[in-house]
Amino acid sequence: MKSQLKQKKIAVVCGALLSLSITQAAFAQSNPSTLIVTGTRFEENLNQVPANVKVITRDEIENSTSNTIPQVLSQIGGLRVSGLNSSALNLDASVDMGGFGPTGNSTTAILVDGIRVNPIDSGSVDWESIPIDSIERIEILQGGASVQYGNGAVGGVINIITNGGKKTINQASATYGTWGTSINNAIFRNTVDKTTLQVSANTSNTNGWRPNTAANAYSIDAKILQDLGNRDRFFVDAYYGYTNSQLASPVVGLVGSGNPLSVRPQNAGNNITTNNSGFRQGLTKTLSENYVVEIDTSYNNKSSFFYVPQADYFASPEFGSAGSPMNNKLQGWQLALSPRLKADFGVIGTSIFGYDFSKANQAGSNSYTPQSQSIILANQFDATSNPFGTYYNNLTSDSQNATQINNSVYVMQRIPLGNILEASGGFRRQVQQASTTSSAITASNGTVSGNQQYAANAGDLALNANYLPGQRVYVKWNQSFRFPNIDEYWGLLYNPTTQTTSTVFSGILQPQTTQTYEVGGNWDVLSSKVTSSIFKSMTQNEISYNPATGYNYNSIYQVNRGGILLDVASNISPSFNIGFGGKYQKSYYANGPFSGNALPVVPDTLLNARANYLIATNWTIGGVVNYVSSQHYDTGPSYYSATPVMPSYVIGDIFTAYKYHGIEARLTVKNVGNAQYATYGTAPSNVSSRYSYYPSEPRSVFVTLKYNFN
Repeated sequence: MKSQLKQKKIAVVCGALLSLSITQAAFAQSNPSTLIVTGTRFEENLNQVPANVKVITRDEIENSTSNTIPQVLSQIGGLRVSGLNSSALNLDASVDMGGFGPTGNSTTAILVDGIRVNPIDSGSVDWESIPIDSIERIEILQGGASVQYGNGAVGGVINIITNGGKKTINQASATYGTWGTSINNAIFRNTVDKTTLQVSANTSNTNGWRPNTAANAYSIDAKILQDLGNRDRFFVDAYYGYTNSQLASPVVGLVGSGNPLSVRPQNAGNNITTNNSGFRQGLTKTLSENYVVEIDTSYNNKSSFFYVPQADYFASPEFGSAGSPMNNKLQGWQLALSPRLKADFGVIGTSIFGYDFSKANQAGSNSYTPQSQSIILANQFDATSNPFGTYYNNLTSDSQNATQINNSVYVMQRIPLGNILEASGGFRRQVQQASTTSSAITASNGTVSGNQQYAANAGDLALNANYLPGQRVYVKWNQSFRFPNIDEYWGLLYNPTTQTTSTVFSGILQPQTTQTYEVGGNWDVLSSKVTSSIFKSMTQNEISYNPATGYNYNSIYQVNRGGILLDVASNISPSFNIGFGGKYQKSYYANGPFSGNALPVVPDTLLNARANYLIATNWTIGGVVNYVSSQHYDTGPSYYSATPVMPSYVIGDIFTAYKYHGIEARLTVKNVGNAQYATYGTAPSNVSSRYSYYPSEPRSVFVTLKYNFN
């Protein structure tokens, strides 16, 4: 990390930018009639939702420094975004909305047009399958929402809306920047009578700023939207995404030390290739004046191939130790169906009844090099002839298979209590049937299988008061839950002698539950829109990973989280808009031997400021500044240490854009202060005696040329 003096310099530079500069687009929340769908899964007024909701519009995305969806969420949404394989494409980016640290990615529900896209393992969302030009808006709901969306909607919900209006959009853009990075986007959307056709595509490539961080991604999305009249509609959306990404090794030492351009010899050439395809379908049908039904279906097929060319780096025939698998493959699919009915009973209120079904399967297998296979076969355990053998059953590969079947029913009710006050509540019960089998070369008992059924309940109660136009407050209680991901059924047993790991089946974990108390509201103040909330949550049976042991487990200790959220968006003038906000939060163990200890990789403070200024009719400048406070390195709770910590950092991006007829040219400088920082690092444990971290990108420059064919 650079000195605090450099951080102050960037703060001054970007502070000056704020005094100069946001986009021509007015903020969505300023309009009390803004319609969203994330609150109840039906279209409704933003101020009717008793929750902290932020809307990022298409204009805000286009007039920003963001090249990818994770950058949009961080720079405009102000969310905590992290990743290991730092590259300009953000392919492995994860979002933690609730302060859950290493498992934050599993407690944030990611939706596209209201349909879940989270994987069933702990991997990140395939952001590249969603071309950024296809996005009409992004709705961000902070806090638990398992009543509406079930499993995993604990920290919050991000709903990426690609179902735009009938506005014709035909444009293409090309971006080129540092490290040979090129990003190309295109969207073509036209309406004929009541049928809207939309095709969007993206190609992205980068050489990477560190050795072994090159990546490329390609995606295409095709959508047909049919207007059925009376606000009824039908859409079908098909997509395909491909990525190939090299995987860099961590830097040994505290953040800012060591050589970020170094690569461990055993990690050289590591890469992962992913193919992701599927479809989404939705229908909205008005049955009568008081009844509306919606049905969503989706199917996804995904395969990933992980290649380790230096797999035999630690292989040792003398010690009877094989290397790592050279080829690892994951193949999985997901199928989901979600019908729901909205009924308006007049003075009694509005009710929503829904049913969600999903089934998913993922199979994994690997293969070892011929050298390692010979070591494995030569060192089979035998109580008489080879009692020190570490391999069993003459297996030369590992395999795993897991299936999850989810069934849930839910109901939500709103009851008006006069012209100002409205009460609401809901309940969901979700039952998950999970089954798995595992066969490993180091498993003495052969194939291991497990089958378990668990159920979890979600609920919420709220009061929402719209006491003046554009002014409202709410108070809310919520309980949400998440079931374990399929890869959380297994742990990794570390061998310090050979520096290798072996897979160990640790059982199907119980679901975790979180209760949250929240009060918040929206206020129109002069030309500004203020959104804020205060919350306190308690989590039981938290699903955690202990890097000190390699095991996943349900914590027997309660974890508490509490804090405050603030976002202010202001139209200073038709040409000058600013926004700022942040989150202050504490995440800590509430009892037991670790009582008071903070969770790792959870910064207490996130601050965000953004601004754009229209200098002339065709000329805009703008930028964004993000501050992330210090955070603890990741390690097991028994290895917790108050110091050292990963240092805080300030990142600022600036841009200038000029439009001439249908052509727009843009210059963007990212990390203008060239801060050295990291979003993830590990502390010493029984696995390693050293600190390590994954450095993020230094300063980079991008030039974009966009052409509008309309």
